[in-house]
Amino acid sequence: MKIKNFLKLAVTKERKDALHIAEAGLEAIDTQKIIQSKIKLQKNALVINKKVFSLKGIKNIYVVAIGKCAGEASLALEKVLGKKIKAGIALDVKTAKGLKIIKSLSGSHPFPSQKNIIGSLAIVNLIKNLSYDDLVLFVISGGGSTLLCLPRSKVRTSSDSVNPNFHYRGQEETLIVQKLMDSGATISEINTVRKHLSIARGGYLAKYAFPAKSIVLIFSDVIDNDLQFIASGPTVKDTTTVRQALKILDRYNVKTVCAIEDCGLVETPKSDEFFKNVSNQIFVSSEVALKAMSAAAKKLGYKVKICATCLKGEAREVGAKIASEINRAKPKTILLYGGETTVNVKNSQGKGGRNMELVLGAMLRLQKNSLILSLASDGVDNTDLAGALCDKITSEK
Repeated sequence: MKIKNFLKLAVTKERKDALHIAEAGLEAIDTQKIIQSKIKLQKNALVINKKVFSLKGIKNIYVVAIGKCAGEASLALEKVLGKKIKAGIALDVKTAKGLKIIKSLSGSHPFPSQKNIIGSLAIVNLIKNLSYDDLVLFVISGGGSTLLCLPRSKVRTSSDSVNPNFHYRGQEETLIVQKLMDSGATISEINTVRKHLSIARGGYLAKYAFPAKSIVLIFSDVIDNDLQFIASGPTVKDTTTVRQALKILDRYNVKTVCAIEDCGLVETPKSDEFFKNVSNQIFVSSEVALKAMSAAAKKLGYKVKICATCLKGEAREVGAKIASEINRAKPKTILLYGGETTVNVKNSQGKGGRNMELVLGAMLRLQKNSLILSLASDGVDNTDLAGALCDKITSEK
């Protein structure tokens, strides 16, 4: 089972049912299973989600997988495509074991490091000299933005106190993003800046792969599935500009933490030509998990309402609101929510993530016979735990 402590937690029927429903959602987005079920290799074609991509004239197939499911995706693709794969790279937060053709590289998350730069550069070197008769199969998933750290290292030479021999090794981006967050920048503003901090984001991978054909399987972890912001859109034409990013830096006085000119911002590729051979597809999203959870709940005899697929807001406040909605719901009703909340950290000594915070926000308002469960689909809620649940048992404790 995906939920490792299922038996330990399932001490009541209500808990058991809630955990079964959550398990169904996790199974529905299992990386290896979904790739092996939705991708088929035919004689001269690749069938993805019932869509046929001709392989006529294609001499080489390359795989580039990036993000927290890169290793699992690469293992599955090797099973499906086998020796059809010429070469590939899986850049993940952990090293993948068992790969035979695709090379596994690991990087740090949630903050970039030199390992991320090395991994990103390896990807660029793999795809930058391809031809029209090559095909790149990209897999883009959560965590990809941090992993795709490849800065333009232009050292500031002005007569300030900055070390002129300073080289960007990833910590610069951490300082910039942290400053933006501390200054109250919106998520949209932060994402805009991030795309202009790396020459592997904001459409750059599509540019490097051109003129090869690119099929991009996107595992979305972004509200509204906005392609430009999933892993900072490495294969998608970016509509933001470096001028906009600079205005954001000026607005929040961020340049004071930078040791390189204009914080190393770079313009993203704007020519349509680089994207004409690219097919970006949402392969997995929260909607897939929610539909599976809905089916599982109905099978257990519950009435189901999918309340939100784009849930957002301060986690504690969202939790309180959901608790009120649970309290108003009729008996034997399951309310389902998908999305991404945020946590305003005032004390860095605390533990846990947005899911635990959401459940805590609901706990004091939740009626005695109700239950709430919140979890991260990647199994990481800023700890080695995936999330939390609350019911009358936890409330009494």
